[in-house]
Amino acid sequence: MAYIVPAIFIIVLVFAIIKKVKIYDEFSAGVGEAVKFTMSLIPCLAAIFMMCELFEASGLADKLTQALSPVFSFLGIPKELTKLVLIKPFSGSGSLAYLNNIIDEYGADSYIARCACVCFGSSETVFYISAVYFAGLKQKKLAAPIAIVLVSTFLTTILACLICRVM
Repeated sequence: MAYIVPAIFIIVLVFAIIKKVKIYDEFSAGVGEAVKFTMSLIPCLAAIFMMCELFEASGLADKLTQALSPVFSFLGIPKELTKLVLIKPFSGSGSLAYLNNIIDEYGADSYIARCACVCFGSSETVFYISAVYFAGLKQKKLAAPIAIVLVSTFLTTILACLICRVM
């Protein structure tokens, strides 16, 4: 595995030389485009980070957790995971902190911790990734893709908890 990256680098370099590509010029152009793209991300990411912080600081996260716990329990998701399931689409670091709390409180080998780990590892920070993927688009039709990802994440959470219960 240690040779794969250098091998790819050498293959690309040789291919560029054969095709007579001006490597430094193309590299510089790529970096320029990357900087423009990164700058276009800043407003989206700032909005997402502020919304995450407001969600927690306002107490809405706790109220939503209390309201949804019975529904989640009915669907086979332990009520202790409600906050993790709600936070993960918004904040990776926040959900990681909550995952650590679950493991500390219930133990690494408990059913709840196993479910939490599987749910954490098999889901993504939907809104952050959406901001990154869709930042460069002129028309931002985000509702359908985000809804699909959130529904699929929720369904896989139910399935993950079912599998953890069986195993």
